[in-house]
Amino acid sequence: MSLLANIKRIVLLGLVGTMVGCASIPAGVAPSPHDPWEPFNRSVFEFNEGLDAYLLKPVVAGYRFVLPEFVRDGIYNFFSNYSDIYTALQNLLQGKPDYAFSDLMRVVVNTTFGLGGLIDMATPGGLPKHKEDWGQTFGVWGIPSGPYVVLPFFGPSNVRDTFGTAADLESDYLFRLLPDVALRNSLTGLRVVNARNTYYEAGDLLDGAAIDKYSFVRDAYIQRRQYQINEGREDEEVLMPPYQNPYE
Repeated sequence: MSLLANIKRIVLLGLVGTMVGCASIPAGVAPSPHDPWEPFNRSVFEFNEGLDAYLLKPVVAGYRFVLPEFVRDGIYNFFSNYSDIYTALQNLLQGKPDYAFSDLMRVVVNTTFGLGGLIDMATPGGLPKHKEDWGQTFGVWGIPSGPYVVLPFFGPSNVRDTFGTAADLESDYLFRLLPDVALRNSLTGLRVVNARNTYYEAGDLLDGAAIDKYSFVRDAYIQRRQYQINEGREDEEVLMPPYQNPYE
């Protein structure tokens, strides 16, 4: 029931996008066969862009101004160390026990010798960082991606990854089980700011480029997810073929 509740929350968030209407496709931009809901997705994308510009980005700018780089790096490493536990589970579910063991060893090394995960000692020690989630696991299991979709607040996704996002939220037990609500909310907010900080300058580059940002983000997301699920192998196609409306 909790998983269904999270899916309902994401669906309800999707309804927020309808309040801003459906954006039109710019002239000269070819529609993508993976994006049959493009007008709606563009409207949600614009909503997210506004939220980022007027809320997240100013907060992150203050975060970068107040905290020196080594402190921000320590915060990033702390959350990265926590995510390695989750990644180990996903690698195990994907049939990669060697990767799962490596991920757990990263947690042991960084927690023990890296001041609770504030310093990344595992990467220079020969234990590479992996990043896995439920959407990737579903893909490895053979579940097709479905059409591309933009989720309010969460950003680029697809039908499969939307369910993966709900499962990710449901699996985040460490933060959910913290007894102190104020601490839990503070850590969640800090995690959001930390995540946005990791691509702070990249976002500025996209804003200044003479491109259709929506198309660029969409195509990059689709290619990146395929790469992640295939483990970089280009000879396999995990994404579903171009979406075809069965009623057309």
